[in-house]
This record gives sequence, C-alpha cells and structure tokens, in this order.
Amino acid sequence: MIKGSCLCGDIRFETAARPQGASMCHCSQCRKQSGGIWASAQVRDEDLIITGPVSWFEATPQAKRGSCPRCGCFLFWKGKGEDTTSFALGAVDGAAGLSIEKHIFTASKGDYYDIADGVPQED
Repeated sequence: MIKGSCLCGDIRFETAARPQGASMCHCSQCRKQSGGIWASAQVRDEDLIITGPVSWFEATPQAKRGSCPRCGCFLFWKGKGEDTTSFALGAVDGAAGLSIEKHIFTASKGDYYDIADGVPQED
C-alpha cells in the first residue's frame, strides 16, 4: 500500500495497486508549479483513493493538475480522457518502492542542472 498526503494533511491519497511509469517531468509547467522537477507515478483511477478538497486547474486543454487549496502542494496530474492519474512521488509518506523509469519533456528542462543518472530521456 502506498499512502501520501499534502503538506498540511488536508488531502490524502492511497493505492494498493503497483504504480506504473515513474518519471521525472522537466516541462515548464511542472517546473513552475512545483518549483523544480516533478517526480510522479500513475495508477488507474479506480485504484486511487483521494480524500480531501482537491483543487483542479487546467493549465492546458490536454490535462488538469490537482493541488491542495490550503497549502498549495501540487499532488496530481490527469490527462484528458485518460483512465489514470499521476501522483507526486514527493508526497508519498514513507518509501514508495519505485525507481524512476524515464525523464520526460527534457527539451524544456531548466538550464541550471544536468540530467546525468543514465535513465532514458524523452524530449
């Protein structure tokens, strides 16, 4: 079981399913919203239990992002028409038991760091 929460604890989430696609997103939107690289993994919507007052924001017509209206933590990413939701690995309480599988949107990464871990990169 993976459990997580926002900084203030108003939002909690959990899944008993094995998450897929653990990645680090370097897109400008994730950098602006999280303050850096956003690490996440995804599970099917039916396998993710979310409690609390998630505030959803559509930065683009392709996806929405869920955050806590009280503490501002960026917790979820949901692609339009997809049956999965990504959750922030940094919000997991305890060990997630996952390894990053890929870096995404690397063409948009900040110029203040290098990606040197040998994990596959997608522009």
